[in-house]
Amino acid sequence: MSKELAVKVSATEAKNRFGSLSTQAKRSPVIVLKDGKPDSVIMSYEDYEEYQRLKSPSGGLAARRQWFNETYKEWIAAQHRFVEEYGVFGEEFRPW
Repeated sequence: MSKELAVKVSATEAKNRFGSLSTQAKRSPVIVLKDGKPDSVIMSYEDYEEYQRLKSPSGGLAARRQWFNETYKEWIAAQHRFVEEYGVFGEEFRPW
């Protein structure tokens, strides 16, 4: 997904500047406002595909879990090494 903050524009501005906003949407989502309230979003096709993949029942939780594990594999490994070396913090105070 995009890293930059979303841009907010009015519906009239979105209509008048659709071409440039489509280009902007490749960098970050563009939120279209109607009466000052968020109404719709212009996003890149890549972001849309990622959104669809994550929200689909077959790719929901499992896909998010896989993404997390791939993205943070070094951090997870470091946590496992820490627990193996030092144990779980406060383990001696647990009643079980």
